[in-house]
Amino acid sequence: MKFIHKDQRVGIFIDVQNLYHSAKNLYHGRVNYKELVKNLAANRKIIRSIGYVVKSETSQEPTRALSGEASFFDALEKSGIELRMKDIQIFAGGVKKANWDVGMAVDAVRMANFLDVVILVTGDGDFVPLVEYLKWGLGRQVEVAAFDRSASAKLKEVADLFIDLERMPRVIIKK
Repeated sequence: MKFIHKDQRVGIFIDVQNLYHSAKNLYHGRVNYKELVKNLAANRKIIRSIGYVVKSETSQEPTRALSGEASFFDALEKSGIELRMKDIQIFAGGVKKANWDVGMAVDAVRMANFLDVVILVTGDGDFVPLVEYLKWGLGRQVEVAAFDRSASAKLKEVADLFIDLERMPRVIIKK
């Protein structure tokens, strides 16, 4: 386990869809992103804090859902999170796909040279190879923050530090 100290340069990469659905399904609540970023930073220097989001289907007429989505994205930005957006993909037959895994991984690798610590906010086990590369290939400290109940056991195991968001003060807002 590595240590946390105030001189560390930190990059926070947030899988917003993963966090949103975990909070909603496990706790019937939502995430307080401002508290999340503050707690994860732990008085260290944040170089970048990026949230990866998927925009729902666009419509010619503004709908309630779309305005709710826009206000959610606005709240994320007001919390100090830079957003990377992607449109939802709809395939023949109506199958919908929305995934930022590769984009998030590429950004983490691209920025690793400017960071001492990479914090991945996701419970998705697909990120295990990224954690291993950042640690062993680039020598970075890697912290994973997620809800323990929905996080991959292997992802928790390979991280230098696993942070259970359920134990983080004021991060879950109950509906």
